[in-house]
Amino acid sequence: MSEAEILHRLAEVVGPRGIIDAVPDMDGYVADWRNLNRGRALCVLRPDSTQAIAAAVKLCADAGVAIVPQGGNTSMVDGATPDASAGQVVLSLTRLNRVRAIDEIDMTMTLDAGVIVKAAQDAAAEVGCVFPLSFSAEGTATIGGALSTNAGGNNTIRYGNARDLMLGLEVVLPDGRIWNGLRSLRKDNTGYALKHLFAGAEGTLGVITGAVMKLVQQARSEELLFCAVPSVDAALRLYRRFRSQDESSLRAFEYLSGLAVDMVVQTIEGVSLPFPARADHYVLIDLASTRTNDTLRDLAENILAEALEAGDVSDAVIAENLAQRRALWRLREEQSEAQKRVGANVKNDVSVPVSRVPDLIRLGAEVVTRLFPGVRAVPFGHMGDGNIHLNFVKPEGLDDQAFLSRSGELMEAVNAVVRDLGGSFSAEHGIGRLKVDTMADWREGAELDLMRAIKTAIDPRGVLNPGKIFKTETRGRQ
Repeated sequence: MSEAEILHRLAEVVGPRGIIDAVPDMDGYVADWRNLNRGRALCVLRPDSTQAIAAAVKLCADAGVAIVPQGGNTSMVDGATPDASAGQVVLSLTRLNRVRAIDEIDMTMTLDAGVIVKAAQDAAAEVGCVFPLSFSAEGTATIGGALSTNAGGNNTIRYGNARDLMLGLEVVLPDGRIWNGLRSLRKDNTGYALKHLFAGAEGTLGVITGAVMKLVQQARSEELLFCAVPSVDAALRLYRRFRSQDESSLRAFEYLSGLAVDMVVQTIEGVSLPFPARADHYVLIDLASTRTNDTLRDLAENILAEALEAGDVSDAVIAENLAQRRALWRLREEQSEAQKRVGANVKNDVSVPVSRVPDLIRLGAEVVTRLFPGVRAVPFGHMGDGNIHLNFVKPEGLDDQAFLSRSGELMEAVNAVVRDLGGSFSAEHGIGRLKVDTMADWREGAELDLMRAIKTAIDPRGVLNPGKIFKTETRGRQ
């Protein structure tokens, strides 16, 4: 089948609004958010139904054309962009954007994969419920993308990752068949839990087109604290204080280095430090309770008083209203954008046991600073679940490419520390194309063989998202 015939048949399947084949118009779909890669595509498909996606996938599979599923294209690891062959099809889910149903008794939401995470949160709020998945890219990222990467985010210590909020899935398989697993059951032990194969698979096993997600009750009481602490060890001790006093009230516990906060204040308009003097370390603590007449403010003030007396907190502020809450959260949520504006940076999305977080931050910064004097360590992230984004910004005045040319060396140095601490080189961002070499090194032997066997069994022709997760030859049109 010629390229022209493939494009013609795909246009018939998805309709004139569902296909983009002019090179200039594909620009936003072929480059990743971090500009690590700019590929080329045969075309971009934007179907508006599961049936159209299924037909397009079958047509591509029969023609030997590889497909790159894409949600909001916010991947940090180049996981949703095509290669340079101009032979792959980008399958955008953004037009599949309906909230299909909300059940306030079952506390579930059934929705298309292209629904933006923030839109799902808003839809839940309209009926007095909460969709608790929350992370920095929630205004752009989609439900399908979040599930395909098993996104984590700020509320993991309370609600788990994306897969923990998932009850059922609808998936288009690599041969174009539709698996309808849109079940809202809390208990369903009938054979293999197929839905968990697709959550975290990064679009390599199937195209998620719909999902049933859990909702939770709205909080009746909320408190947000921003604290300056003298060290990472003090931050961990503060986390233990809150956990031991009332573990159920913790919704988020985020660590921020002083330099990371400085960069946000310096580069993001409208953001300011709530203290008269800067500190080297901060934590953001989010408390919430659904209990009536809960006294979270008393809990927060009592723990802060203990921590201040013990020297584990040097200054603190508790948000008094919604505007203050939003202002404090911006110090955390603008981290990626601020670091992007400051200059080239190397990102490490790693996790270790919670008890080893101080060792990770300290040792990781030491080893990279020895390798590259002048580099700026800007760690931040989810201390409560052990996931720290141990990032490094280029030295001031250095050319971006000169710094990025050594990114592999710096990431390997961090990963060596992570391995010694019993952690993972990929906590919540996934593997994508960026970390396939590392994947082969860390998941060798039986574990990697099992993963490859699953990929071969479900996608024997290698149609879906080739070159991601596994170190394999990239594939365009065959």
